[in-house]
Amino acid sequence: MTSPFKVTGIDHVVFHVKDLARAKKFYVDFLGMEVDHERSWQCFLKCGNQGLALFEAKDGAEIHGGSEVNHMALQLMSGDYQRVKSTLENAGIEVHGRDGDPHCIYFHDPDGHQLQLLIPKN
Repeated sequence: MTSPFKVTGIDHVVFHVKDLARAKKFYVDFLGMEVDHERSWQCFLKCGNQGLALFEAKDGAEIHGGSEVNHMALQLMSGDYQRVKSTLENAGIEVHGRDGDPHCIYFHDPDGHQLQLLIPKN
């Protein structure tokens, strides 16, 4: 069967968040993403050619960070493993790796979504 479509990339991923302002600050000020457009209850961010949309959950709605999506991997433009790891830890963020890959950096955003930082190989 021939597919009628050709997917060329991911436009954006949506994360539901408890506090839109807090999430936006984390992704923009700490991770360096840029605001593409926003409304009072949502913020679309750009990181290169990909996007992340933050949707504020309705009052009382539960956030299940890490259960709907396993993780989002973010490619860093530059960096060195120890510096990146130290920067996260100095910001009070708990970091963990992956079995068999000591240079893998996983951590969680303020709503529990798991993120991975990929450091360029020299």
